[in-house]
Amino acid sequence: MTRLFVLLCCVPVATAQTIQFSAVSKEIVEKRLSAYVKKNDKREPAMRQMFEDARCTGDKLAEQPVRGLKAPNLICNLSGGTELAIVVGAHFDLEEAGDGVVDNWSGASLLPSLYEGLASVPRRHTFRFIAFSGEEKGLVGSKAYVRQLGKTHEQVVAMVNMDTLGLGETEVWVSHADPKLAHLIEVAAVTMELPVLGMNVERVGTTDSESFREKKIPAITIHSLTAATMPILHSAKDRIEAIHKDEYYRTYRLVLAYLALLDQSLD
Repeated sequence: MTRLFVLLCCVPVATAQTIQFSAVSKEIVEKRLSAYVKKNDKREPAMRQMFEDARCTGDKLAEQPVRGLKAPNLICNLSGGTELAIVVGAHFDLEEAGDGVVDNWSGASLLPSLYEGLASVPRRHTFRFIAFSGEEKGLVGSKAYVRQLGKTHEQVVAMVNMDTLGLGETEVWVSHADPKLAHLIEVAAVTMELPVLGMNVERVGTTDSESFREKKIPAITIHSLTAATMPILHSAKDRIEAIHKDEYYRTYRLVLAYLALLDQSLD
């Protein structure tokens, strides 16, 4: 693992701060991407194995049953200095027209690597890395999670959603992003010298961040879609060969730095 310490000296939300994270290797990220399975009933067990391999085990790893679905949400908890929570989510279910690697094993398989990237450094916030079930059936898993927030009274200060990565460089659904969250990913990108673009995807459909936005929780969706690559979704073209490995790893590094920056910047 490579540990990076990045000094941000010109961030509007803080005069000077150090963000810390430990990025796993490109080989590990690609190995987890390649561990996809093609059937929905095998996906949650595969996600569980990856979390356990990343040492998110025991009481850190929990299932949330979702009414109407066989597969639960899978939640990897990383405690911080406060109970204020940042949710990092990606759905693992697929439309079985293709292999479901792009949509959305590409997002879900990054969750264990992001957990590892933050687990060994100090944190102000509690992070919940959630592999959501039933996104393709109407955001069923993420809606179930948001509903239970009303019972637990947990305060979620931000939700970062990853859906359909690696088709190109990192992109943000700007029109559906909280402005502060969108600004901070720009800061992280400049600091890391990594690209990030704005690409709105209203015509594609919806995604799990919308369950949080409906409850006024600040949210952002990170993706990689363009007009040229949209036909890959829910088609036989959704295969691992569609993923650009270098761009995919750059997205991982950017999201990891972004989460570390959010941890220092949000109240």
